[in-house]
Amino acid sequence: MKNIIITGSSSGFGLKAAKDFADKGYQVFATMRNPEGKNAEKKADLEGYSNHIKVVDMDVTKEASVKEAMNSILSQAEHIDILINNAGIMYIGITEAYSVEQAKWQMETNYYGAIRTMQAVLPTMRKSSTGLIINTSSLVGRMSPPFFGTYTATKHALEGYSQALRYEVSPFGVDIVMVEPGPFGTGLLASGQAPLHSEVLDSYGELAVVPTAMGENFAQMLQSQDAPDPQWVVDAYLKLAEMPFGSRPTRTVVGITWGVDEINELTQPIQDRVLKEMQLENVLGGISSSS
Repeated sequence: MKNIIITGSSSGFGLKAAKDFADKGYQVFATMRNPEGKNAEKKADLEGYSNHIKVVDMDVTKEASVKEAMNSILSQAEHIDILINNAGIMYIGITEAYSVEQAKWQMETNYYGAIRTMQAVLPTMRKSSTGLIINTSSLVGRMSPPFFGTYTATKHALEGYSQALRYEVSPFGVDIVMVEPGPFGTGLLASGQAPLHSEVLDSYGELAVVPTAMGENFAQMLQSQDAPDPQWVVDAYLKLAEMPFGSRPTRTVVGITWGVDEINELTQPIQDRVLKEMQLENVLGGISSSS
């Protein structure tokens, strides 16, 4: 039985993925904040769904919480085969109007949180000479539309870190890949906050209401019959999990693409060329570079 950790399992892709991986016979450690309180119903749902699911209390924004959760998981599992970093929050609004603290909070969850969990599992993966880390990025990890600025920055950071780490851990038989979903009806929009600098909003005049209208349009579209199905993202996780090391694409775009699939196809070969230009091809070049 393979062991998998999925962060952000209280909703969205994480909740669906926990159930689907359990159905496939994986031992799932589904992490979330406050499973004995706010998310008690989610815990009961997941653990009642399958005896292959164990809910673990973990707040990715807190170093001590991640260490405690990972120590608990590793005491139950000899090794971790897969980590899916799925936890995330998103703010949409006038970029200038978000405070530095608001920008930091998104980084704590979307970027530093992923680093914490990766650093917690990589020692056992390297020791086992096998492992897979799937980082849930976004289309806006590869491009920057208006009004997504603080969220986009977190995903660009995650993409850059993941790309470098992919090269560095590949000699140990460990794969780092990214899944880049487009808009999906997962409740991510509900995690947002309004910008704190109201005086900045005032100076933008009529433009200040555009992000709210845009968010409402997104929400309406994502509830329609033609909306992309969040199951597509979970299916991408499952497919990547079953692929052998060295064959997995660096990035997988799911749903509406906004041209990001084209960006990846164009830029990944250029990106991989850095190994040759830095004379690292013989050391780090033994992995698939397909986009």
